[in-house]
Amino acid sequence: MKSITIKGSQRESVGKVSTKALRNAGKVPCVLYGGDKPLHFSADELAFRHLVYTPNAHTAVIELEDGQKFDAVLQDIQFHPVTDKILHIDFYQLFEDKPVTMNIPVRLEGNSPGVRNGGRLLFRKRKLSIKALPNLLPDFITVDISKLRIGGTIAVETLLSDDFTILHPDSTAVVQVKASRTSVDDSEEEEEETEGAEGAEGAEGAAEGAEAPAAEATE
Repeated sequence: MKSITIKGSQRESVGKVSTKALRNAGKVPCVLYGGDKPLHFSADELAFRHLVYTPNAHTAVIELEDGQKFDAVLQDIQFHPVTDKILHIDFYQLFEDKPVTMNIPVRLEGNSPGVRNGGRLLFRKRKLSIKALPNLLPDFITVDISKLRIGGTIAVETLLSDDFTILHPDSTAVVQVKASRTSVDDSEEEEEETEGAEGAEGAEGAAEGAEAPAAEATE
């Protein structure tokens, strides 16, 4: 998983006055949990643009002015209710031997025959909460919908992996195709494909039969 570097400064004072001063200066107060004790630091708001304003999942490398570096994951974020400016961010420190919980985006691939026949695609879970060791965290979870017909559902139970644990019930629907007023029975498409294959086989057989007499005549 890609990491975003956040360069910050450790905070000596964490009172309301110093916090307000930081925000007025365009900086975001942050806390890193998971170590021996919480670490308070701040960083420019612009430093978080690739970590926060993206549909992708990333870890973070927090680099402080004194040379300390910490691998971390964003745990919680607070926005201003009116301006949407970042008010505060909580991070959780990563360790190689400790599993971490993270929301991972779901990506669909393939072309659903149910959608081609007028069905409505319902993307129920655009992100899945998983638990894994930091080095096994995936960038995204791929869901193949190329065989998803009208009335079909792809649930969590079909996405299980040895690398991570999905923290949702196995029956949780991730993506579905529902019938609509304009949809048609997509089983007809399968029948047409089958008939087309049989017709092709018949044509090949006829062609072979036609070639045999020609070969005899040559002899």
